[in-house]
Parts: sequence; structure tokens; C-alpha cells
Amino acid sequence: MATIYDVDATELIERAAQELKTVSDIKAPVWAVFVKTGVSRERVPSRKDWWYVRAAAVLRSIYKLGPIGVSKLRTKYGGRRNVGHKPDRVYRGSGNIIRKVLQQLEKAGFIAKAQKGVHKGRVITAKGKSFLDKVASSMYKVQLKERKAEEQENAEQAKAAVAEQQVQQNG
Repeated sequence: MATIYDVDATELIERAAQELKTVSDIKAPVWAVFVKTGVSRERVPSRKDWWYVRAAAVLRSIYKLGPIGVSKLRTKYGGRRNVGHKPDRVYRGSGNIIRKVLQQLEKAGFIAKAQKGVHKGRVITAKGKSFLDKVASSMYKVQLKERKAEEQENAEQAKAAVAEQQVQQNG
């Protein structure tokens, strides 16, 4: 079974976002239409489904880095702010958005609060890990089929090239 490490991260997040739309506990709040995702941004997100994409990205981050808290996630989803002629400055992402996403993922049962040694924060649950691994597995199967088709095409092209060389050598 494929895991999140076997597929492209961007594609995984896109597919997981599509799957998260079907989960009843994860919904964009009313104010999500008007809000920027951080101080470093100039405008609201252009995508209508950005809430689900952010939720999928946070879920993947927790899978990889957990236990992780709001503060580290704010740093991860922050960015550089263009402040005119002054040098750019790095700002953290919106904590409210991350908190609400974490609360929704927790309510859905994908993550839980935990402490491992001195580190405390959210960790992925078995349900969350299964969710992401199923999405990754479905993507991996499609990638394998595409890879096999590409290899067959390359093999046919190589045979045709060899046959053409033999014809040219024989005159």
C-alpha cells in the first residue's frame, strides 16, 4: 500500500481536498470568503475551495511532522511580505485559520492532541492516516498505469528505431 511519501505532495493535497469536501465536519466558515491567509498576503485567496486545500495541507503536515502545534504551523504557512523599498520581512500565517482547521480535523477524528516526550501538539490518528494513505494509494495505482504505458511506448519507439537503422545499413 502506498503512503504519502510515494506520490507528489501537490497532487496529494489536491485529491485530499476533494475528498475532504465530502466530510461533513469540515466546512469553510462564513467569514472565509473575506479573509486573507496571513499578514504577508495582499488579497484574499483566489480559489473558492481554499479552505479544503489548507485543511488537506495541514493534515499532511501533521502526518509528516506530528506532534506539531499552531505556532509551528503558522510559521510553515507564513510568507514574505513586500514592504516597498524596504527589505522583505517574513511574517507568520493566520493563527485563527489554522486553529479552526485543526478543530475541524479533530472533530472529524483525523487528528488528536498528544504529547511525545517534551513535544506536544496534534498527531494524526489511525483514521487520518488511513484517509491519506487511501488517497495516496489510488493516486499511486494511476501513476503505475501511466508509467507502464509510457514504458511500452518507449519500447515500441526503440524497436522502430532499431529496425530503421537496420534498413539504412542494409541499403
